[in-house]
Amino acid sequence: MRVLVVNAGSSSLKVRLLDDDELIESYDELPDPPPQTDAVGHRVVHGGTRFLEPVIVDDEVEAALRDLVDLAPLHQPKSLHGIDAARALLPDVPHVACFDTAFHAHLPPAAATYPLPADWRSTYGLRKYGFHGLSHAWAARRAADLVPGSRRVVTCHLGAGASLAAVRDGVSVETTMGFTPLEGLVMATRPGRLDAGLVLWLQDHAGMSSAEIADVLEHSSGLTALAGTGDMRELLRRDDPDAGLAVDIYLHRLCAEIAAMTAALAGLDTLVFTGGVGENAAEIRLRATQHLSFLGVAVDPERNAAVAGVDADITAPGAKVSTLVVASREDLEIARSVRRVLG
Repeated sequence: MRVLVVNAGSSSLKVRLLDDDELIESYDELPDPPPQTDAVGHRVVHGGTRFLEPVIVDDEVEAALRDLVDLAPLHQPKSLHGIDAARALLPDVPHVACFDTAFHAHLPPAAATYPLPADWRSTYGLRKYGFHGLSHAWAARRAADLVPGSRRVVTCHLGAGASLAAVRDGVSVETTMGFTPLEGLVMATRPGRLDAGLVLWLQDHAGMSSAEIADVLEHSSGLTALAGTGDMRELLRRDDPDAGLAVDIYLHRLCAEIAAMTAALAGLDTLVFTGGVGENAAEIRLRATQHLSFLGVAVDPERNAAVAGVDADITAPGAKVSTLVVASREDLEIARSVRRVLG
């Protein structure tokens, strides 16, 4: 089955044509005229509480996805734009929405439940949703292939957006992003974990509206706020205090959250780095794993330095925990989901 995969991320658009698991063609935009294809798979960031599995897109489904824009304002509109454009371009083939939240849909109640009033939780669907599920699912799947018998895996999706997942036997049991993609790690333009009281204080004392605060938190916080850029490559090249502090803060939060994911698993067999930073920033991998040596993590410095953008085992000889680099292939995970839905 030939599947056209449309992946609209927060900072990029990737369109790939796959036949089974073979890449036929890559595009920077939707190709017009379109290639011959049997189905289109779409990455959609948020499925809410309704969409826990991939689903064939019709007008009703698309309307329901629009209702979720407020939960992922940086991503959901771009996914919907891709769906609109692709359905117009290819109206006679099935379109399947595949959700980043679905991988985390069955988190244990202790991980998913916020300690808020029950009527709030039931009325507004307040819970930890988690994101980057397609990438985490693929990375965990590859970890099982590369390290057979590896049951407790922490997957680190590090890109413009960033999150971790604790995966036991292929199932997500904890993750760093929460009700929205603002939670967790320091990201290119988002702050990650933040005291909710700080936001309330700004509303009361700085005269800022919720819309103004949301815009800052989504678009001009994180690494960008600390050092003027969200590009980790530039930060690692620079030799100035702002860049140094930004990288230190990034690593401080990353290591703390990896340790928390390990606690959720009651141990760690394999640590996986994926995403643009995870795959290509050898210095980030090295410094993070050095800080996590107490968990039994260690990488071979030469092997680590030589790896960029490909699947590789970078574990140091004798280390108790395996450390992998996995090339992010959300397109393959989406194509697998499309084939499963369409039988």
